Amino acid sequence: MTQVDPTRMANAIRGLAMDAVEKAKSGHPGLPMGAADVATVLFSQFLKFDASQPGWPDRDRFVLSAGHGSMLLYSLMYLTGYPEMTLDQLKHFRQLGSLTPGHPENFHTKGIETTTGPLGQGISTAVGMALAEKMLSAEFGKKIVDHRTYVLASDGDLMEGVSQEAIALAGHWKLNKLIVLYDDNGISIDGPTSLSDSVDQVKRFKSAGWAAELIDGQDQKAIAAAIERAQKANKPSLIACRTTIGYGAPTKAGTNKVHGEALGSEELKAAKEKLGISLEPFSVPDDVLKAWREVGSRGAAARAEWEARIAELGSRKRAEFERRLRHERPASLAKALKEHKKQLLENPLNVATRKSSEAAIEAIAAAMPFEFVGGSADLTGSNNNKPKSAVAFSAKTPKGRFIHYGIREHGMAACMNGIFLHGGFAPNGATFLVFTDYARPAMRIAALMGAGVVYVMTHDSIGLGEDGPTHQPVEHLAALRAMPNMRVFRPCDAVEVAECWELALNRTTGPTVLALTRQNLPQLRTSAPADNPCSHGGYELVAAQGEAKVSLFASGSEVQIAVDAQKQLAERGIPARVVSVPSLELLLAQPEEKKQAIIGHAPVNVAIEAAVRWGWDAVIGKDGEFVGMHSFGASAPAKDLFKHFGITAEAAVSAALKRLG
Repeated sequence: MTQVDPTRMANAIRGLAMDAVEKAKSGHPGLPMGAADVATVLFSQFLKFDASQPGWPDRDRFVLSAGHGSMLLYSLMYLTGYPEMTLDQLKHFRQLGSLTPGHPENFHTKGIETTTGPLGQGISTAVGMALAEKMLSAEFGKKIVDHRTYVLASDGDLMEGVSQEAIALAGHWKLNKLIVLYDDNGISIDGPTSLSDSVDQVKRFKSAGWAAELIDGQDQKAIAAAIERAQKANKPSLIACRTTIGYGAPTKAGTNKVHGEALGSEELKAAKEKLGISLEPFSVPDDVLKAWREVGSRGAAARAEWEARIAELGSRKRAEFERRLRHERPASLAKALKEHKKQLLENPLNVATRKSSEAAIEAIAAAMPFEFVGGSADLTGSNNNKPKSAVAFSAKTPKGRFIHYGIREHGMAACMNGIFLHGGFAPNGATFLVFTDYARPAMRIAALMGAGVVYVMTHDSIGLGEDGPTHQPVEHLAALRAMPNMRVFRPCDAVEVAECWELALNRTTGPTVLALTRQNLPQLRTSAPADNPCSHGGYELVAAQGEAKVSLFASGSEVQIAVDAQKQLAERGIPARVVSVPSLELLLAQPEEKKQAIIGHAPVNVAIEAAVRWGWDAVIGKDGEFVGMHSFGASAPAKDLFKHFGITAEAAVSAALKRLG
């Protein structure tokens, strides 16, 4: 390889980062300047990757959890020769349409492992990646799956509460192939971290079951020695790298002034002179660029060796491995769910939808025994998402396919993102619907990235009863429906549950919420058409006897209320139809003609849902009637609550009659 002073290689990162931020007049130069030595050592000496093939399955993963320092990553990608990361892209940092947005976006720029920026998400997602590596390696063997997950994290990442959830899980699971490099620069936006924090992070990580040490993050030999020790550890490792934020800036280094704003022309010039970097913007010496490009191509040999090993696998095993990495579902899934729905029609299940979900999961797990990975935030017995055949995952049972996350909803959701992004698995995780409040940041990242994860959210309304308003979601359906690319299903019975599970698992371009009841519900469906009615978001469940005067719309447990109301209206000689709406936002996304056919043209529209009205006006109109919640809930048996809050068939009939005059 070309012999170049590694300090000059690090300075190439610093120079590009300073120039890009200065040109954009926006960005965070401090972290790339301070952490350049850490990144140089990692990429040039340890990271297994091939810049020409960013998606090579057995590559090491590098997660820039401190996403605000994105120019560190973009500079590395340009220097090592990622095909799409040209110098022109660096010059258009933070500009519309460039591959260099303010924070790394994996759905936008090839070679970025996960979207980061909201602090704590990267390190937590990386735990899921390391978990997936451990599970997949246990199944296919180390000849096929044997890579590490590296993270560069900041003070802010470790201050965010989700990091505690994630590091506790990683330590408990002994994810020894997870190595976190902590950019310990002691500075946040407000100033020194001592303003708000005095945690000894090394002790914190050790207490969570990690190997942890503090080193000089500007000493490349010390960095390399620490990574070598981490690679030999039998537990995850934290390397706290004491660095100077904005290293090289004469007056701003070591201060918050260099964290999140351009250096300014004078400071930039002085920094370059101090570091020995050319004053010409975006220039990299030929020998330094050549050395970096050799780093980027070094992994080609390892990739070729891996490709030879996978070619030696039996054709069936190789096809299975490749299918799963593509997130392609097996043909057996459709067959299993078709048979499951047939059994439901022959033997109806009049149970809570969390229980009918459990029945669907048994069929799914039989069809996808290794890739279907479930988990619960300490509510397994309530969420009912653990297949009977599933073995719990642990450090000693890496082939286990059910994960006990403990009371860590946020960490669970972030881990699921990492599992999906790694490839090979279809993850689902469960808790109560009200606790999507705790999981929401990671759920939003999943929606942004298009991660095909499934959230099994039970106890979906005041119908959970006696636990009261702290546990009764009323605004959560609306909040989740408002999130772009988040699909929310609230099925009304066992057949709809099976259909919604099928849609959720076959959706690999975004996340899906299954909102399920605690209380028992009757099975209303008497057929299961091949086109899956739930795929339209809504459909006519019960037709009117004659021209409809009233359309009754409902989701979940309230569909039964709508059916009862339809019968009462029929007794009064008023034709009414019932439209089940398992997914309000999917209904609204239908082509206009299809949507209007489902909504119909009855003069009176009534929506019934044990939640707030928000979102329903798009179906029933602003003058439509809504029977639902207008406040928080209360503590009482479910039947008493529905009567107390006026979510009844009688209330729906009264609302319709009022409009009919």
